[in-house]
Amino acid sequence: MTRQTRESAEPAPFTTADYATRMERAAAAAADAGLDGLLVSPGPDLYHLTGYRPPAETERLTLLVLAVGQEPVLVVPALEAPDAFRAPGAPALTLRDWTDGKNPYRATAPFLDVDGRFGVSDNTWALHLLGIQRELPGTTYAALTDVLPLLRAVKDARELERLAAAGAAADAAYEEVLEVRFAGRRESEVAADLARLLRRHGHSRVDFTVVGSGPNGANPHHEAGDRVIAAGDMVVLDFGGLKHGYGSDISRTVHVGPAPGAEERRVHDVVREAQQAAFEAVRPGIACQEVDRAARAVIAAAGYGDRFVHRTGHGIGVTTHEPPYMVEGEERELVPGMCFSIEPGIYLPGRFGVRIEDVVTVTETAGRRLNNAPRELATVS
Repeated sequence: MTRQTRESAEPAPFTTADYATRMERAAAAAADAGLDGLLVSPGPDLYHLTGYRPPAETERLTLLVLAVGQEPVLVVPALEAPDAFRAPGAPALTLRDWTDGKNPYRATAPFLDVDGRFGVSDNTWALHLLGIQRELPGTTYAALTDVLPLLRAVKDARELERLAAAGAAADAAYEEVLEVRFAGRRESEVAADLARLLRRHGHSRVDFTVVGSGPNGANPHHEAGDRVIAAGDMVVLDFGGLKHGYGSDISRTVHVGPAPGAEERRVHDVVREAQQAAFEAVRPGIACQEVDRAARAVIAAAGYGDRFVHRTGHGIGVTTHEPPYMVEGEERELVPGMCFSIEPGIYLPGRFGVRIEDVVTVTETAGRRLNNAPRELATVS
């Protein structure tokens, strides 16, 4: 399949069976982790498990309850029940609505073990968790990041299709932005070009457009600002968002003509070598930290070890940042279907920075890039 085909083809929709399988696996994972169930509030976990995104996140309780041996239950406000019934995962659920003036926590309590320990999605409002605790004081809770950090980490074939399409769209946006003028324009203007190009190539949401020119490139999360890009600048481009509900994230570093200097070329070459080394390290069964170590070893050997100041990568899916993380100390093993960025960088304060990033998925034997835009140091006008 060509990149253009991946970009333009509308992916097959997720089915009720897909969502039922996800909920069943999540409940089983909770049991394996010693939990009595999961409580999932509106946000990326709820969307991933049910396909439901409430029209608004307010003080009204919406909560998915999952437990082994129990049909999934979604507790929703009555005024939002019609939207919940239309969600693609709804046929695999029992929906229980509650009306204003009633106690939503009392409506939820019958679906929970009175002495149970539950995993709770990270973005659950304290208002709601405390309300449930008042009804069931014997229950205890743990954040999903602590007890089930890899709940969404392994992607199925349909998710990988969406991530590949998002990656192809980001590649296309990068190749087109090389044709715009950089010199004499503000960083914010080039950032607007990137956002426009992402949307042109099918993104429904643009999450970030980092344009770090000259010394601003030495700040990994620089916000594109009013600095006017000048001839001779190195410029870090890092941009992405959501297409078909799944994320893109790509970084490339370009040079504004004339030709780059010797150190600029050397630093770029080191980062590209580090990115390649990390990619080649990817295979099932190795610890996440080994990907980080592979990139870091190249940069340290070149004498820039203290100028690589962030982890090598982060997971990506229905959000652009999620577990797993490619960082020292992360001993969880890579599994086929995991998707994450590989984005080493070197940052020289007051001068320039270089970062090269692709999204990668783990196959049965190695890694596969979902970004294939050129990684060479491009010169722009």
